[in-house]
Amino acid sequence: MLQFASVTGFIRMILIILLIYFGVKILSRLLAPLLVKYVAKKAEQRFGEQFGQFGKQQQQQQKKEGEVTIDKIPKSRTSNKDVGDYVDYEEID
Repeated sequence: MLQFASVTGFIRMILIILLIYFGVKILSRLLAPLLVKYVAKKAEQRFGEQFGQFGKQQQQQQKKEGEVTIDKIPKSRTSNKDVGDYVDYEEID
């Protein structure tokens, strides 16, 4: 036996859906600025921690006056001789 929804039940369901939709919409407008502030504060804290660690590393790497360090890039350049043929050319007037 089939049961059909009543018109009042259908209208009631539509009103509940609309109420939930607009309620979420209003709450999101009220809570969105708070959420953005929270995320920004957390990002600022993380950046501050990373910057603080960078500053500590820089202080540890500072050398005493008169101390000399030489940082050299190793010569690991390898040229590929099999790239192609070099063709010498002359300008023609």
